[in-house]
Amino acid sequence: MRTLRTALLTAAATGLAVTALAQVPAAAAPAPAPAPPKFLSAGQLPASLTPWTAGPVRQGVPAEGSVCTAGIAPAAGTRHRDFRTELDTGARQTITVAATTARAKALAAELRSALETCLDRLKEQDPGLEGEAFYQGRVDIEEGAHVYSIDTSYPEVGSTDIGLYSVGRDGRAVTVVEWGQLGELDGAPLEGFKKTTRTAVAKLY
Repeated sequence: MRTLRTALLTAAATGLAVTALAQVPAAAAPAPAPAPPKFLSAGQLPASLTPWTAGPVRQGVPAEGSVCTAGIAPAAGTRHRDFRTELDTGARQTITVAATTARAKALAAELRSALETCLDRLKEQDPGLEGEAFYQGRVDIEEGAHVYSIDTSYPEVGSTDIGLYSVGRDGRAVTVVEWGQLGELDGAPLEGFKKTTRTAVAKLY
């Protein structure tokens, strides 16, 4: 009888141990890293007389160009992509993923300020430069995007250039879209650029 009782107690203890192990939750698998924000494709740029060609997505800030916003976005968390046509038209998209939403909001504000003061800074560097700059309005998408135009000219040589710029944000991601070509604002695809800006922000996440 004592042997039977010992066997039953052992079996009961084993059963409790198995039940307890079954009730211990398995270690949670690590959450997958979020997908990086997506860039515009060539077909999503404003219409041009010749097709757009998209370059590769590169890490870090652009090595040159982007004169209005150079030195503002950090290299860490930033990628960029250049676009071109067979004519004198080019574009660029830069995306920065900040560590926090608050930092992204501050970065977007700093980029907007840089665009608003860009023409004045360019004139200080080159007194022969003339031009006009305009705020072209807000695009209602995610946390919002803002569009600017800067029209510059050198009267002595008769050259004119028009640039369109936008800054948009979705959460921690901030994007800047730049478009430029020879010519004046009247010939720039402003509405097409606003559509491109909307698409750029919508594609972030």
